[in-house]
Amino acid sequence: VQLVESGGGLVQAGGSLRLSCAASGRTFSLYAMGWFRQSPGKEREFVAVISGSGGITYYADSVKGRFTISRDNAKNTMYLQMNSLRPEDTAVYYCAAGRYSTGSSLPGSYDYWGQGTQVTVSS
Repeated sequence: VQLVESGGGLVQAGGSLRLSCAASGRTFSLYAMGWFRQSPGKEREFVAVISGSGGITYYADSVKGRFTISRDNAKNTMYLQMNSLRPEDTAVYYCAAGRYSTGSSLPGSYDYWGQGTQVTVSS
């Protein structure tokens, strides 16, 4: 599975962005998909995860109510809609895929990673 993120950029606080993660392969629906983020000097942080069918989602408390994770299995693509962005959301955002990762916030639970996309929120 190869993953490619897109949609990052510079946005003012309070604004919105939508990230996309395009996956290769024909088994996309078998994988739970997650979003993580990492800012300089910090560990990689869990953001959200969605099950293979899309029916189960979990969020970090820091983004709950502001971010929405979704997927379109017909397009082999996952999304992260980010609203009410804050300067502390600034980070490189990574998508990840794992066969048995539904509900997991641990980076080690995921098998495949994208290259990341930068999100910068200005105050």
